[in-house]
Amino acid sequence: MAGLLIGDVIRRAALATPQRIAATLDDDELTFVELERRSNRLAHVLAGLGVGRHDRVAWWGDTTLDVMPFFGALAKLGAVFAPVNARLGPTEAAEVVGYARPRLLVTDVAHAQLAAAWDVPTATLEELAVSAARASGPSDAAPPASRVDERDPHVIFFTSGSTGHAKGVILSHRANVLRSFPNPTSDPSGGTVCMFPLFHMAGWSMALGAWQSRCPLHLVSSPDAETLLATVERRRASRLYCIPAVWARVLSADRSRFDLSTLREADTGTSATPPELVSALRDAFPSTVTRIYYGSTEAGPGTVLPHADVMRKPGSVGLPGLGVDVRLSDEGEVCLRSEFLMDGYFDDREATAAALRDGWYHSGDLGVFDDEGYLSIVGRARDVMRTGGETVAPSEVEAVLIDHPAIGEIAVVGVPDPDWGEVVCAVVVTAPGARAPVDLAALRRHCDGRLAGFKQPRRLELVDALPRTAATGQVQRTLLVERIISQTSGPDGSEPQA
Repeated sequence: MAGLLIGDVIRRAALATPQRIAATLDDDELTFVELERRSNRLAHVLAGLGVGRHDRVAWWGDTTLDVMPFFGALAKLGAVFAPVNARLGPTEAAEVVGYARPRLLVTDVAHAQLAAAWDVPTATLEELAVSAARASGPSDAAPPASRVDERDPHVIFFTSGSTGHAKGVILSHRANVLRSFPNPTSDPSGGTVCMFPLFHMAGWSMALGAWQSRCPLHLVSSPDAETLLATVERRRASRLYCIPAVWARVLSADRSRFDLSTLREADTGTSATPPELVSALRDAFPSTVTRIYYGSTEAGPGTVLPHADVMRKPGSVGLPGLGVDVRLSDEGEVCLRSEFLMDGYFDDREATAAALRDGWYHSGDLGVFDDEGYLSIVGRARDVMRTGGETVAPSEVEAVLIDHPAIGEIAVVGVPDPDWGEVVCAVVVTAPGARAPVDLAALRRHCDGRLAGFKQPRRLELVDALPRTAATGQVQRTLLVERIISQTSGPDGSEPQA
């Protein structure tokens, strides 16, 4: 064994603070010593099933504390943990598992029947836990002997697939330990409430960060506002991290019913964070600090906007994090370099070569630096529209349109057009109780004086809901464009207008 290993994170926490809580979910609790012992026992069970170093083992199931010792067991064996989105249907999940080609698929009981017909060896987590519980003696003290190196792959996280095709992001032990190193400015004493499910990279990064701090991670079975707030109160948590869409739900909830006095950190990131949301967080939780984080599954944490700057630098994602270099390509694409980048995409050399070039990860995001070196994200490289020879970033148009009183949600996409190359299309979910219908002329009037003519929408589509990715809630722009192209006219009956 050598270097920075996930198994060592668990082992050292168990030695230092054996009876301290490592994780909770509802009424269930898992101590560090239980995490260590159960990981070791499960490692012996998995080894008996033929699982060894570099073998991929897929997991498909809902969030449960039992998956944490399973995660630890695979790390101790040098095997690769490959969690599949629990919200996928059987056909979608079968495609991901087929792509991963695991030695073993492990499910919970609820998902076992759905996977019964798949051509892959299968076991339930409950069956493995029963076998592990029967083990005793030396299996508690140490896992099976295995030569694990910090550069060995430890996880494959499947990206949310905004383009419609999931890619497997390979991360080593070393990358996972480094990207989850505790933030020295944080106050982890009461632990962190985690809104992310355990098929998502953020959930495991938060777990590893908490464990390196010897503090608990408080999981939830659903990221609704009431569950999150009740968990903060019950567990006396000091940190809550939510994506902006979830914070919006929390801010709309009746918070007076909960004792949130222990909360010291109200952090956010993952998707665009409106300045209005930051102001609302400051007002709702005056005793907390708020930081905005920018990163990805492929690159890990990239930048952070500290609490002192969240009001001074509205719309920014901050400065490079510890050990991270950030630059912009000639086209304005954000590129990141660090010691904890992904190794590449599983079984996809072409995509890996496109994303990792000369030691830099090319994010696909478009950014700008201000005169103090603070980064702002202005759009996605593949989302950028070229209309009449001009470039338009969707986020810039969305930021103006969202102020329209009849708009509840907005996504801006480029739709192919024979004359303009692309036209700017506003895809709108009407606000509940809107007094007047949304029409294209009204949107263009709303943009006058705020956006150049070529940036204003030339087409409008009214929809009941925007398609979003299951894990992060990001709008699936590619899917929107495909749907629009397949229609001969928009829901409002209008042809594309130029």
